Amino acid sequence: MSGPWNKHVLITAYLLCVVVAPCLSELERFAHAPKPDGSLSFLVVGDWGRRGGYNQSKVALQMGNVGEELDIDFVISTGDNFYDDGLTGVDDPAFHQSFMDIYTSPSLQKQWYNVLGNHDYRGDVEAQLSPVLREMDSRWICLRSFIVNTEIAEFFFVDTTPFVDKYFVEPEDHVYDWRGVLPRHQYLSNLLKDVDSALKESKSKWKIVVGHHTMRSVGHHGDTIEIRTQLLPILKANKVDLYINGHDHCLEHISSRDSDIQYLTSGGGSKSWKGDVDPLNHKEIKLYYDGQGFMSAQITQTQIDVAFYDIFGNVMHKWSTYKQLLRSDA
Repeated sequence: MSGPWNKHVLITAYLLCVVVAPCLSELERFAHAPKPDGSLSFLVVGDWGRRGGYNQSKVALQMGNVGEELDIDFVISTGDNFYDDGLTGVDDPAFHQSFMDIYTSPSLQKQWYNVLGNHDYRGDVEAQLSPVLREMDSRWICLRSFIVNTEIAEFFFVDTTPFVDKYFVEPEDHVYDWRGVLPRHQYLSNLLKDVDSALKESKSKWKIVVGHHTMRSVGHHGDTIEIRTQLLPILKANKVDLYINGHDHCLEHISSRDSDIQYLTSGGGSKSWKGDVDPLNHKEIKLYYDGQGFMSAQITQTQIDVAFYDIFGNVMHKWSTYKQLLRSDA
């Protein structure tokens, strides 16, 4: 048919694509097989990209040592991958100078799963998301938000920077690359729905959420109110085990009085902030270390073991949690 009716159908179809399609979006998924015995081990580092400076190279060296000892399966980056203002493009030499030329230990030649931090948003965001970087170094996987399923545990990587109001209303002298985020309200609404839906559907023994911004912290930035208000209720409702982040340049472990969620900050990949701490709620603080370092985790069906390391490879803090082995897990 032709004429006004056909024109009406085309307009309706267009509106459905514009209005409905974003609501149907879902997080991209990656499968990462665990070890043959079903266990998993990985490292976490954040706030690192300074061309080797501020002890970044020393942290990388110890990551290589611990990575070999634990036979890690992959590395997680909690964001602020390139300072001070992200990448200028896919040909920015900082990708080599801050990543490829630094994390050279054999044990670190595994997949890297990266989220974006607020400093990354001050550069060309699309460059970090580009497959061109993965062609340069096959380790590099960076998306805004995504899921990694390892069978034993499922990791939900969440783009936290667009939640923070001040980056939009008080950017100071910074310019943020909001391509792919605007309109912001719709972006955040869809993201929260996707995370909630994915967590509800997850059948994994352990649920771990990774973001850049602090949910709970006594460091320089403190709690990020926007994600505590909007994201945390979803994590609690879906019985998430760990929330892992960077943003504060320290190593930190905070427990919770109102849920089983553990808040783990690994933002000591390079520059740290000595003595910048607000020791409130001290009963919940298991670790606060204001120096450089990183974190490891080992996971089995019944146990998670977490450890934090300084730039000399010393263990600053250990923590473990347990779950019973159900018949369906056997």
